Amino acid sequence: MALYRAKLVTMIRSHQGRRPIVPATAYVDVSAQVIGEVELGEHSSVWMNAVLRGDVHSISIGAESNVQDCAVLHGMKCLYPVVVGDRVTIGHNATVHGCVLEDDVLVGIGAIILNGAHIGAGSIIAAGAVIPERTMIPPRSLVAGVPGKVRRSLDDDDLEMIRGYARNYLGYTKTYLAEAAESAG
Repeated sequence: MALYRAKLVTMIRSHQGRRPIVPATAYVDVSAQVIGEVELGEHSSVWMNAVLRGDVHSISIGAESNVQDCAVLHGMKCLYPVVVGDRVTIGHNATVHGCVLEDDVLVGIGAIILNGAHIGAGSIIAAGAVIPERTMIPPRSLVAGVPGKVRRSLDDDDLEMIRGYARNYLGYTKTYLAEAAESAG
């Protein structure tokens, strides 16, 4: 556990006096970078090699949300924070820059969401989609393409699928936190 703690301290670090807030129920992988003005919600998770740079603007991650491997979250200095709601899944290699993701959003693998964009609750941003600056996506939308366009409205089954992804990561979080606790004992 000493090695785990040593790495954790170096990967979760303050910037100009602002230190990330990480509740005990959250999991942050030792390879992730969480820097500066970042606040994680209860039962949230940040996975391998993800980067949350709260150095130029704040980042807030809601409860039960997950930021998967190699995703990058960063704000725009003095203009746009990153605000992520509850039960949001941000897929591998996604870039979330200075935007708002309401509750129950799924951001697909490799998607890019740019400054000032606002993604409505219960939406899916498809893998590889690019959401241009200041784009407003209505709730329960499936968005795909470059640039991203609304392809259809989502129904209750789609919303349940989005929440299912978030529930999967709650299970992974529990497992990883238990393994870390065992290593400490």
